[in-house]
Amino acid sequence: MNATRHVTTLRIALVAAAAMAFAQGPALAAGGGEAIHFERHDWSFSGMGGQYDRNQLRRGFQVYKDVCASCHALERVKFRNLVQPGGPEFDEEAVKALAAEWPNKITDGPNDEGAMFEREPKLSDKVKGPFKNEQEARSIHNGAYPPDLSLIARARNVHNEAAWYIHVPMMVRDVLTGYAEGGPDYIYALLTGYKEAPEGFHLSEGMNYNTHFPGHQIAMVQPIPEGGAVEYQENAGAKASLEQNAKDVTAFLAWAADPSLNERKKLGWTVMLYLLITTLLLYFAKKRIWARVKH
Repeated sequence: MNATRHVTTLRIALVAAAAMAFAQGPALAAGGGEAIHFERHDWSFSGMGGQYDRNQLRRGFQVYKDVCASCHALERVKFRNLVQPGGPEFDEEAVKALAAEWPNKITDGPNDEGAMFEREPKLSDKVKGPFKNEQEARSIHNGAYPPDLSLIARARNVHNEAAWYIHVPMMVRDVLTGYAEGGPDYIYALLTGYKEAPEGFHLSEGMNYNTHFPGHQIAMVQPIPEGGAVEYQENAGAKASLEQNAKDVTAFLAWAADPSLNERKKLGWTVMLYLLITTLLLYFAKKRIWARVKH
């Protein structure tokens, strides 16, 4: 009787923990041990079958170009990647013109005289940032270093601070739902988390208050103001706002960090279908081969 009661109690506890896991969102420990809550967003590329939205990637690149490129590079992205399938898929001639007008030139050489020189970027070149090296960037930004954004959607993530008995079912939930968008959720929350510092909060000189940054103090000024920083064209599929600009550039950075996502997921479903058909064929072949054998 006692054993049955203990098993029942354990089952109730596990069910309760799973319910709490599905109800809770991820959290990241901030300064002083405070847990920061991050909302999970319904990205077009979320889950096992999600795909990038080409129009959103185009809008996101526009936000990156007009807002982020003044400080941040995309060293692992080349201009030709903006043309390739699965990404923004811009027209090749338009990207050539964009590269030629890009303000950050490419250092090349040596020439016939043995000297290095600067030239306009080509399709095969990286999307360079405005600084020649980290020291130059830090000297301009009062010691802070604007990181390269190529892999930022993978380098940042949300961290679950729940108790172990809640953490385990949350991990199971993430596996079953294919959740891998912690980085985009973090970036979006950071871009939209700039607020006035609450009364009594000591904000260091040169720092800005952000509700979703550990310690709530960040050196980067608010990049996208209320109302949005980039106006979209009429046929862009969305209207400019802080939230829309932030969501679009976050999706673009997610693509920059994982440009093969569309192709990989399509291939994954093809493989799953192949394995299912193979399993059925093997099952029926086994039934037929062993049908005459007496057991």
